[in-house]
Amino acid sequence: MNKFKESMFKGITYTAALFTIVFLFGIITTLFVEGIPILKSVSFKQFIANPAWHPTHFPPDFGILSLIVGSVVVTLGALLIAIPLGVGSAIYISEIAGTRTKEIIKPIIELLAGIPSVVYGLFGMAFLSPFLIKVFGIPSGLNALSASIILGIMVVPIISSMSEDALSTVSKSQREASFALGANKWETIIRVVLPAAKSGVIGSILLGFGRAMGETMVVIMVAGGAAQIPKSLFHPVRPMTAAIAAEMGETVFGSPHFHALFGIAIVLFIITFITNLITEFVFLKKRH
Repeated sequence: MNKFKESMFKGITYTAALFTIVFLFGIITTLFVEGIPILKSVSFKQFIANPAWHPTHFPPDFGILSLIVGSVVVTLGALLIAIPLGVGSAIYISEIAGTRTKEIIKPIIELLAGIPSVVYGLFGMAFLSPFLIKVFGIPSGLNALSASIILGIMVVPIISSMSEDALSTVSKSQREASFALGANKWETIIRVVLPAAKSGVIGSILLGFGRAMGETMVVIMVAGGAAQIPKSLFHPVRPMTAAIAAEMGETVFGSPHFHALFGIAIVLFIITFITNLITEFVFLKKRH
């Protein structure tokens, strides 16, 4: 009976893993089958390097450089906010906070990850946008800065949780050796604990980058929706995910615009895939 249960369990898990692989290859195949035909309407260089995205004009422009720049600007802006908050909170929870304080703060930070992205978007539209207009005197609060701030808050739980786990794996003996050599708590954290947990912290930042790069709802709601290369963070942008989500429902199936949106999805997939590969390499290096 036990052997039968074990065989059945192995069969179920094997089937689940197999279906996961099949679905993954199905998604990748669909992306490339529907995205590659855009190269019949525009060259690869024009598609990537042209900043003009006017798919409904006659003749249409299918350049996605402005969309790529918009995604990168918003994502890097989010990391500038999320890295200090995420790593700083991880250091406090792991190295400074008492047990009771840790039990309060850690669940609160992790609770941010459970809030739907549309709620973050509503917060950005209803509160953050008017606040930025009032403080900076700009005509619109729906811009790259708003999207960066909201995305930064969304990414904090990922960086904080994974960095805290990495810091917790540093052996107690390394801390004690640092104290024995005369270092204080701050010097021990900066010169011993953080370097020892470097791979885990970097991995958390890379995962945060991928999370911010792939976010859709927030950037649709608060980034402004203008397909342009921003001259400052106060200018509206349209990241790649926003363009796909906002325009896919309006395109004709099989049209150049339709294939162009899948082409954007391929670029986004390649960026996130490379990010995940680097993350896996970092964690593999950490394990060895």
